[in-house]
Amino acid sequence: MLYERLAKPLFFRMDPEKAHHLVIDGMRRAADAPGGLKLLRSMYGVERDEALVSEVAGLSFPSPVGLAAGLDKNAEAVPGFSSVGFGFMEVGTVTPLSQPGNEQPRLFRLPPDLALVNRMGFNNSGAEAMAARLAGLKERPVPIGVNIGKNKVTPNEEAYLDYERCIRVLYPHADFFIVNISSPNTPDLRRLQHGDGLRTLLSAVKGELARQAGEADPKPVFVKIAPDLNDGELEETVDAIFSSGVSGLIATNTTLSREGLTHRNRGESGGLSGRPLTGRSTEIVRRVYAQTEGRLPIVGSGGIFTPEDAYAKIRAGASLVEIYTAMIYKGPEVNRQLHAGLKRLMQTDGFAHISQAVGADHR
Repeated sequence: MLYERLAKPLFFRMDPEKAHHLVIDGMRRAADAPGGLKLLRSMYGVERDEALVSEVAGLSFPSPVGLAAGLDKNAEAVPGFSSVGFGFMEVGTVTPLSQPGNEQPRLFRLPPDLALVNRMGFNNSGAEAMAARLAGLKERPVPIGVNIGKNKVTPNEEAYLDYERCIRVLYPHADFFIVNISSPNTPDLRRLQHGDGLRTLLSAVKGELARQAGEADPKPVFVKIAPDLNDGELEETVDAIFSSGVSGLIATNTTLSREGLTHRNRGESGGLSGRPLTGRSTEIVRRVYAQTEGRLPIVGSGGIFTPEDAYAKIRAGASLVEIYTAMIYKGPEVNRQLHAGLKRLMQTDGFAHISQAVGADHR
């Protein structure tokens, strides 16, 4: 309750992006201070529970709950976030070259809707800067996924070159990669989710991963899709992703929908995250699992605030889940709530291990 009673009221009186930077800086400073990581673990850490350890795409995740991309865009606070109960985390989205992103203001809270709208536009310091930060990590207690995208000025016909470059620069420092083709805040990016453009991109990504791996097995790569695909588009996109041989899929990114919102910021352009996305993202997970017959690992992302939210995505077919907006509204205490609740829910259903719950709704 420390966050909701003390920190949150302070942050919510600030400009959202300034509060965001304050959190990142605070996590970085806490990790650098003597005993800082130990303190974070004692306050917010989650004790390892073998019933929740998840094996996905050849990687071992201490728990199925991770931090989605967008919070630590430049990998500035990896030790801190790795110490507050996450089983994995994404950094980025990162592009080959640094870019400022869209004009401010570009991040908006919708408190009564438990939502955020952002139109950040892949603001980041570039792949080389991220590689240097990740190379300097002293330890990696959880798997680190690097979420990669294209620069705004790169035309879609050459987008694959940006993704290849990110992989080349960051391959030694990532445990897995995420191909972001679904942010609504980079012009025309979502067009890469369809047809020959998607197949060309994924072929290039797979080829670059193989080149970097040499004789070893390539590192896993997931593809993140939008929640706004219609039924036909979703089926086509999932078929292309599945047939490409990538490691898995993340469902979903933010939405352009504003259905049911009440706050005045509902009129701001950009991607919506949080509670309004809960049902749609779970339905996407369910459809992807059914279409691929459970053969493509899925990471469920979108509107997870409670253990029931996370468990619904797992039963629908997600092997892992991610949170982002819940961290803004509930703070790092949410991880202990999620883990305790997941354990309770799976035991109620008679499952000894969380993997037994994956896709249970389809059986």
